[in-house]
Amino acid sequence: MNILEAIIFGIVEGITEFLPVSSTGHLILTAELLGTSPSEFLKSFEIVIQLGAMLSIVVLYGKSLLKSKEVWKKIFVAFIPTAIIGALFYHVVKSVFMGHLQLVLWALFSGGAFLILFDRWHKEGSDSIDEVAKIPYRTAVIIGLFQSLAIVPGISRSAATIIGGLIFGIKRKTIVEFSFLLALPTMLAATGFDLAMNANTFYPEQLVFLGVGFVVSFLVAIFSVKFLLHYIQRHNFVLFGIYRIAVAVVWWLLGK
Repeated sequence: MNILEAIIFGIVEGITEFLPVSSTGHLILTAELLGTSPSEFLKSFEIVIQLGAMLSIVVLYGKSLLKSKEVWKKIFVAFIPTAIIGALFYHVVKSVFMGHLQLVLWALFSGGAFLILFDRWHKEGSDSIDEVAKIPYRTAVIIGLFQSLAIVPGISRSAATIIGGLIFGIKRKTIVEFSFLLALPTMLAATGFDLAMNANTFYPEQLVFLGVGFVVSFLVAIFSVKFLLHYIQRHNFVLFGIYRIAVAVVWWLLGK
């Protein structure tokens, strides 16, 4: 890896982290396109720079939702299933899933088809939950279980949590905000756990690459979050589903 690649990875991460298209899947595909040699560092890099994107939420929500104790109780409850499942399957995810390109493509394709079908079927009720603080604890746990599906690269943490919330009667904007906030403890834990396991194996120059990717993903993600909040108030998720399918199909047609 070099500085330019770290910047490209940071841009891809910042754009895709909060969109229902799978940032991890896109990072894996980006590595293939750039010809970046697969390594344990690259896998750690793809995990750590996601925390940079997460910190954009602190900047954007620091004066509002982040101050609500009730909101954070719901986030903590939703985080518990993810933490347990993530810890149990950490080695499988990193050693098997993150190196399986076809798994990523099939997850993108099937997830895209599901997004399109779900959006055609789902109708938001007039009594849907319109505030994060009003989400029941039981529903928060279920959303956490949905988020856990994203241990498979290509599924998309954002898509899984959003769909889970919509199924259980939460308004689009509200579940998108909850998905943003739930990402904070999720990626903080994932990054901390991965660094604890692997930081002693990094070379000094690799730490520079981590820093560059981290900062770039943070800056780009600020615009990505604003875009998604603006977009979902006027449109559905069908376009994201079409995009996911197109990425997988084009990759297959190119013989990748």
